[in-house]
Amino acid sequence: MSTTPPAPTHAPRNGGDLVVESLTALGATTVFGLPGQHALGVFDALRRSALRYVGLRVENNAGFAADAYARATHGVAPLLVSTGPGALMTLAALQEAAAASAAVLALGSQVPLAGLGGGRHGYLHELTDQSASFRGVVKSVHTARTASQIPSAVAAAWESAQSTPHGPVWLEIPQDVLLAPVDVPPVTELDVAPRELAPRPELVAAAAERLARAERPVILAGGGVVRAGAEAELLALAEQLRAPVATTFGGKGAFPWEHPLSLQSWLEDRHTTSFLEDADTLLVVGSGLGELSSNYHTFRPRGRVVQIEADLGKLESNHAALGLHADARLALAALVEEVARYEDGTAGDGTGPSPETAVSGLLARVRDRLAGQDLDLEQRVLASVRDALPDDAVSCWDMTILAYWAWSAFDPRRSNALHSAQGAGGLGYGFPAALGVAVADPERPVLAVSGDGGAMYSIAELATARQYDLPVTWLIVDDGGYGILREYMTDAFGRATATELARPDFVALAESFGVPAVRTSPDRLRADLAAAFAAPGPSVVVLPARLRMFAPTHLDS
Repeated sequence: MSTTPPAPTHAPRNGGDLVVESLTALGATTVFGLPGQHALGVFDALRRSALRYVGLRVENNAGFAADAYARATHGVAPLLVSTGPGALMTLAALQEAAAASAAVLALGSQVPLAGLGGGRHGYLHELTDQSASFRGVVKSVHTARTASQIPSAVAAAWESAQSTPHGPVWLEIPQDVLLAPVDVPPVTELDVAPRELAPRPELVAAAAERLARAERPVILAGGGVVRAGAEAELLALAEQLRAPVATTFGGKGAFPWEHPLSLQSWLEDRHTTSFLEDADTLLVVGSGLGELSSNYHTFRPRGRVVQIEADLGKLESNHAALGLHADARLALAALVEEVARYEDGTAGDGTGPSPETAVSGLLARVRDRLAGQDLDLEQRVLASVRDALPDDAVSCWDMTILAYWAWSAFDPRRSNALHSAQGAGGLGYGFPAALGVAVADPERPVLAVSGDGGAMYSIAELATARQYDLPVTWLIVDDGGYGILREYMTDAFGRATATELARPDFVALAESFGVPAVRTSPDRLRADLAAAFAAPGPSVVVLPARLRMFAPTHLDS
């Protein structure tokens, strides 16, 4: 009788299998990426896993798609790329993910182990210190140099990405570690404990007293409210205090747009800035009061500021405050409970206008300011987009004039339904982000908005949209160049330089990818968009138009 053990009936596992097993054990269902020579061990392992792979055509676009997927799901989005050029191409997307607190787990390969250590061995894609390129961009950097280290390294990266404040992380594994056969048992379970930041009780008590005793409390809600899923707590506190609420551009949807206490999001408006400055206690939650949220740093509070911020680097970084280093949801929930102890915890002393009257007056002043600027076209175009977009749809906006209008004037009609690149401000976000959102929920239509300049960053992803049949309608506003830069330069220097662009026939180009497309006009825009949303799969709507921005107010301060 032979004593030789039977040959295994399954294919040998390698380091790549440990990666996909670890991701699966942590709850991942979808990964984004683009293969490369050094990363093939992971990509081959994908076919032996239940993970859904969505491949884009450019690594930066894959990063934007993962970013939006993470925002849409409030989860972690794995991003798989290769060494050197592939890895570095993700940096702009990871910068945006960091600014927006999107939990992207970027996993890249490395040169073989023998090439690590800073020597110049001449390996393909070799960098002296690849991970150093990421340290100033992401939350944390992780490395696995043996197969047995992979599960723990993946778990540590996942936990870091999902800990408050959420953000992107970088994990790299050498090519030969990914390819080598392993005898490590299959990974079936990994435990992680993402950190939540609870507020300190004495700070909650002090903040609650200031807010409850204030005569003119006002709340500025930022993207941290949306990321934390703290909309219900924000609404409860605002109604409890009868405090007007403005939202930052990243916080759009955090508070109901038509609520009697809603100041909406006209932050690039001197009237709104003055309203916030006049609060005797201003609660800033989930915002660092950066450039866009402070009307280009012209905001000068005259009252006391209470700031809730999960990112320690943003806490009191621009204005002195009673700072609560905490998750927005946990802190707001604690404030709701503590403010309830004050029976008279409502705004006003009974002698001035009600908070609701003050809100309606502010919005009327904003409308009056716009009314004298001959901006009918811009407002009609934005209204047409809003009217055509289903209430449950999500929109993703590139850095373009119509997006800047949307930051201030667009009602997303629900939370977490408008995503843009206003954190880092890089071009090319809108369309690949919309693809990521569509992957998260393929039953819901998604709108992407780009200018013609930004659209050229993402044209290759029409192939991705068609390959996966994703229900994304892409509105391209074609004004022949970088429209906002044209406007900035003309205002500053009297003429624009390097802003005019040759561009393709976007309709014909989309159709060459097999994506239906139509050229529209402001009068037909609503109907053409509605038809595109109603049709299955991807579509393109091209609007030739030169839009203008409303006049800035920060230059007069």
